[in-house]
Amino acid sequence: MTRFFRHFLLALQFFTRIPVTGRLAAWVGFSPAMLRASAAHFPGVGWVVGGLTAVVFWGLLQLMPPVPAAAWVAAIASTVFGVLLTGAFHEDGLADLADGLGGSAERGRALEIMKDSRIGSFGAIALVLAILAKVALLALLAQTSAWLAVMALFAAHVSSRTTPLLIIRTLPHVGDTPQSKSKPLAESIGNAGLAAGLLWWALAMALVVWLLPDAPWAQAVLGTLIGLAWMWRLLRRRLQGFTGDGLGATQQVSELLFYLGLALFLPMGVP
Repeated sequence: MTRFFRHFLLALQFFTRIPVTGRLAAWVGFSPAMLRASAAHFPGVGWVVGGLTAVVFWGLLQLMPPVPAAAWVAAIASTVFGVLLTGAFHEDGLADLADGLGGSAERGRALEIMKDSRIGSFGAIALVLAILAKVALLALLAQTSAWLAVMALFAAHVSSRTTPLLIIRTLPHVGDTPQSKSKPLAESIGNAGLAAGLLWWALAMALVVWLLPDAPWAQAVLGTLIGLAWMWRLLRRRLQGFTGDGLGATQQVSELLFYLGLALFLPMGVP
């Protein structure tokens, strides 16, 4: 159990801007093997990021007047909060992948473009469209049911941080491994690590189903799986494997399609 919490805190340190410093950092420790093992707790990071973002979303909805514009304000503010909390870690991956794949059909050149820290036209377009889609879907869900939007925000963050584990499990790492952001993830995740990640996800979904049983959670998860399948095929076809940017893009696409799957199948009269 001690090792479990140390790996979780290391994942929190790596994937967010939440400070794990001082005596706590000394207790957690560090090694390349621990960093690789911490990837299993990526969905656990989703519990923290999704939970805090959902609290911000809910709090703003309670503080503002009950008008349609309040949902948009809450959606924008919570999205900004989430980006600050993670340091735009996954958004950066989406932009870099879009630049690489949009900039060249040749695999080697695409990987080279992805290493460039400057954002190009394809990356900017992908980033703007992704953020606009996320805000619009959250606002739509909030105008249907504030409680549903809060639960969706939490569940989407956990679910979308589970899909990259399946990419790691089934595809090889490609690119310049020593300089890559995904260096600690370059080795395939083991059975125990994958089981830990799936447990984080299962507990999150059990919680939202218990709190809001009538919502179409199965369709939301189906949307996430469609996003995973699309990204898996794209990465395999274009790059013959995954990069850190590909994992970040997978998280973003999976999150968006979770919201979309939920929105498309909402029954009338959701509480």
